[in-house]
Amino acid sequence: MDGPASTVSEPLDLVKLSLSERVLVKLRGDRELTGVLHAYDNHMNLILSDVEETITIVDIDEAGGESVRIAKRNVEMLFVRGDGVILVAPPSR
Repeated sequence: MDGPASTVSEPLDLVKLSLSERVLVKLRGDRELTGVLHAYDNHMNLILSDVEETITIVDIDEAGGESVRIAKRNVEMLFVRGDGVILVAPPSR
């Protein structure tokens, strides 16, 4: 087996291959981040740059109807605490 898949023997190896690449990070609370991964540790604490944060907000009115809003913001550099991380997706190749 050749290529990156042959160097992945543990889950964090896949994250290591994504260093300096743009990744998608899903967080608790209906939040998503996309940014360039600079560092990580065994707790999934992450350092990202050039980050776009997307928050999905569901409002429920008195009649029980729902409306969904999407809020976005850009952040130059961000530390993400690992206990909020649900998923880290490497860049699509």
